[in-house]
Amino acid sequence: MKKYSGGRFLRPVGLVVSGLVALVFAGCMGEEWPAPEPVVFAEFAQGHQEWRVNRQERLVRPFSGSVLWMGLWEIAQGATPFGSDPDLPIVLPEEDSPQLAGTLHRSGQEIRLEPSAGAPITIREGEQITETTVLGSDRSGNTTNMALGSLGMRVHGEPGTDRLWLRVWDEDSEKRESFKLPESYPVSTDWRVTARFEPYEEPRALSFQDVTGGMIQYQTPGELVFRADGREHRLVAVLQSPRSRSYFMIMWDSTATVDTYQAGRYLSVPLADEEGWTTIDFNRAYNPPCVFSAFTVCALPPPENRLQFAVTAGEKRPDEPAY
Repeated sequence: MKKYSGGRFLRPVGLVVSGLVALVFAGCMGEEWPAPEPVVFAEFAQGHQEWRVNRQERLVRPFSGSVLWMGLWEIAQGATPFGSDPDLPIVLPEEDSPQLAGTLHRSGQEIRLEPSAGAPITIREGEQITETTVLGSDRSGNTTNMALGSLGMRVHGEPGTDRLWLRVWDEDSEKRESFKLPESYPVSTDWRVTARFEPYEEPRALSFQDVTGGMIQYQTPGELVFRADGREHRLVAVLQSPRSRSYFMIMWDSTATVDTYQAGRYLSVPLADEEGWTTIDFNRAYNPPCVFSAFTVCALPPPENRLQFAVTAGEKRPDEPAY
């Protein structure tokens, strides 16, 4: 087992309305509310299982798999040396790193890497970095992915904040083979609900608290309105980038007091059609990265996205804490 010094650590059952029942319920509320597009359950369940298999693979994939993340350090302005020397601000495993591997120099939003002489830091294509090099963050559209021994490294950024971090993962981690995706609730078409997109007059910048104690800012174009548990509910929809093809939902519901992640779950919802409708599939609610690694910058649900009923669908919390 490698030794390292990471950056930081950190039911009331709802009646879901769908299909014909949704139309009856909507009529009682005085407004026609379309049902989700019908699906063949066997095909729907198979598609959901394939989604879970793909999710398992993504979580242990180098570069992006949060299960492999083993360190996160905020990069301050000025010089930040890193290596296996325990007195350095960023300490890496001695199996992979020399005592001083290099120094990160931050000036504003620019990060430059000054490698130590002979340090075997390479970019992902295998070319050794031998001179001071500007590093592109994973928010820049031109990410510089580096390798040092079995470690992968990159500069990590979050939307709406000037903070930058060094993210490190271990491509030889035993978790690549041992990790198992947490159980989920039984898949059910009852948890497919039609939602109406209500845009704001102008997109808004909304700040979300994150697990590091800081704030992340996302652009929100409006809200999704849906009906469940005998009432109408709203969720603030987020766009992770101008090119997003889906809404990113950061939500909490009362299953968090029982068997889902206590801080909430995430969900991706297709963009609304020309008439302003979309379908929320709560079966696809999933755990944020901070469930699987302490070294994350997860956004937490805003007060507007706390649902006061149980969404008994989607991914549950792990049986045992991951850290």
